[in-house]
Amino acid sequence: MSEISKVERNSTYLKILWKDGEESKFNYMWLRDNCPTAHDKDSNHRMFNILNVSKSINPKRYNVNKSGKLEIEWSEGDHISYYDTKWLRENCYTIKSKKKYISPYELWDFKLQENLNSISIEHDEIISSDAGLIKWLELLHHKGIAIVKNSPVEKESAFPVLNRISHTRETFFKTPFEVINIPKPNNSAYTAHSLKNHMDLPWFENPPGYQFLHCLINTAKGGNSSAVDAFAVANYLKKNKKEIFDILVKVPLKFRDKDYTQQSHRDFHAPAISLTKDGDFHDVRFSVATMDTLDCHPDIMEKVYIAHHEFGNLLHDDRFQIKFRLEPGDIYSFNNRRVLHGRTEFDPNSGKRHLQGYYIDRDEIIGRLNFLKK
Repeated sequence: MSEISKVERNSTYLKILWKDGEESKFNYMWLRDNCPTAHDKDSNHRMFNILNVSKSINPKRYNVNKSGKLEIEWSEGDHISYYDTKWLRENCYTIKSKKKYISPYELWDFKLQENLNSISIEHDEIISSDAGLIKWLELLHHKGIAIVKNSPVEKESAFPVLNRISHTRETFFKTPFEVINIPKPNNSAYTAHSLKNHMDLPWFENPPGYQFLHCLINTAKGGNSSAVDAFAVANYLKKNKKEIFDILVKVPLKFRDKDYTQQSHRDFHAPAISLTKDGDFHDVRFSVATMDTLDCHPDIMEKVYIAHHEFGNLLHDDRFQIKFRLEPGDIYSFNNRRVLHGRTEFDPNSGKRHLQGYYIDRDEIIGRLNFLKK
């Protein structure tokens, strides 16, 4: 697959014809920038500075040598590069650009309610084996949600299982943060009120990627949890109400931290739905409680509110959300920027409800999964 049949020179790139019939175009500056000698052998960081060459750098001489490598003598810098053809094929942006993108996300709706076991995993399975950890990470990455069962119920006892992934992310809420009913609360989570499906900390430039709510006690009447795959709702709008979807993607909304205990004023503008370079879903920012007074252009304010209203109601529609009750020892784990979470009102006089919350950045989940899969 990685054998070269022919190399042709063009004005800004080398064209390689492969023996299996594929064709690649490799830009000259890209080739020089990715010379194997450009990287430090230990850190693998690039030490060569492409800014030091001219924009007209080109091959003075090129050929496939006896070792089967592409050999290039450059027009400047008195340098010869040797490229492994397997590496060139694996990193060929010509061929990659032709491949159809396949999303890693498995979207879900209310039907998941009938099979909550499919997103459940035993605490001891994660602690005792990499296979268990991989299973948990795959649920988090692909479905965006998992419930760890039969964890210890002592305070801060989620640290050992979370540290199987990586370090936690600290915020001003501290780690863990206590989800309990308190007097004079600085956040609606610290009340007995119902909570609409929402994302945590949308006013941060980079909100926490994943959240983990560890149930220690849940004897109060009410307080049942809800979850919705906001990517599935966004996908529904993309297919059925494109005008609404486009507004949610294009128009920045304003979110603001309204915590009276904070001396830092955090606010951030971001669209309700953001996309990746491949057009896949990247983030959903939604929180009725912490969306600030909007400052959109007057000509589009009506459309923005109509889109927000449509999206918000779908995020609470029983066609999309699931509902369940957390039991002591459950760790409700989810992608904070995909799966919105909420709860029903509970009666603090009927019993206790105590969760401890943790955050881990999305990079850590995906990076750990990629490492273990290799």
